[in-house]
Amino acid sequence: MTSVRVERLYKIFGPQPAELVRRVERGAGPDEIKAAGGTAAVVDASFEVAEGETFVVMGLSGSGKSTLIRMLNGLLAPTAGRVLVDGEDVTAMSGKVLRAMRQEKMSMVFQHFALFPHRTVLDNVGYGLRIRGAGEDELAEKATEALNLVGLEGWGDRYPQQLSGGMRQRVGLARALAAQTDVLLMDEAFSALDPLIKREMQDQLLDLNAQLGKTIIFITHDLDEAMRLGDRIAMMRAGRIVQIGTAEEILREPADSYVAEFVHDVDRSRVLTAATLANPQVIAPTGAEPVDAGTPLRELFLRLGGRPDPVPVVDGQQRLLGAVTPAAIFEALSREPETAEEASDA
Repeated sequence: MTSVRVERLYKIFGPQPAELVRRVERGAGPDEIKAAGGTAAVVDASFEVAEGETFVVMGLSGSGKSTLIRMLNGLLAPTAGRVLVDGEDVTAMSGKVLRAMRQEKMSMVFQHFALFPHRTVLDNVGYGLRIRGAGEDELAEKATEALNLVGLEGWGDRYPQQLSGGMRQRVGLARALAAQTDVLLMDEAFSALDPLIKREMQDQLLDLNAQLGKTIIFITHDLDEAMRLGDRIAMMRAGRIVQIGTAEEILREPADSYVAEFVHDVDRSRVLTAATLANPQVIAPTGAEPVDAGTPLRELFLRLGGRPDPVPVVDGQQRLLGAVTPAAIFEALSREPETAEEASDA
């Protein structure tokens, strides 16, 4: 089931933005739009996010990803296009309906925490509930539950300045969880954290969503983070989405030279899994112990220890997907990524 749907979304800053959209649709490039006094921040973006999916939007600074996420919950009005949440058109909502949608369906976790320094941690976490009119008992109960989920049990009476950066980001995440919305928007949520804390927060997000099944749209400029967190990834460049796919799809078949360059230094052995190479036509020896489809190829290669025989691969329901050979693993780990242009020339 689709949770969020984006249809041909544009955001162009400058004079007569609607006219500038028409120029872009006729083929005008960034230089022409700039000469006309405009900036094309998001250009013709379309995608769908399924219920329970973690969808990562990845791009360098200035690629349009933060502008995009702010249009999803109505913080920015698009120049053209639509955003639908559970079938309701966000871009057509009045201010009152839009505020209700943010409170009930779509919450946001910001890069710089956005906590109130004069409120306790518990009050910060329960702020969205307070705005919705929740009573003190309900607010305290749900805010405490959310703090426990993010590992901050017992910290509710502290103030933000008494917490480390990682703990404050946990408070921001707890606030979004306490609101009990189905959709979480996370804008560079972990980018201000040091590498160790960042990794811990990524682990926690993965664990939490395995429990809660939220729909997450996560913005990042960190490719490793995108590949680790995303069920699917949208790669952005100069306002446009240039490729959408799983980490494996993007790594194995980058859409163009830009994406290929981006993923060139990624450790393929950590991204590619047994499912990538599972071949239904290959038969493993009778009695061979199966491996889980999500096993990274590096781990699988080491586990095989030089064995030449194929290994059966099963999914989470123990259904046989096929088998993988050590030779296929070695080839996959050795192969350079191939761009769409190279593939078409082959």
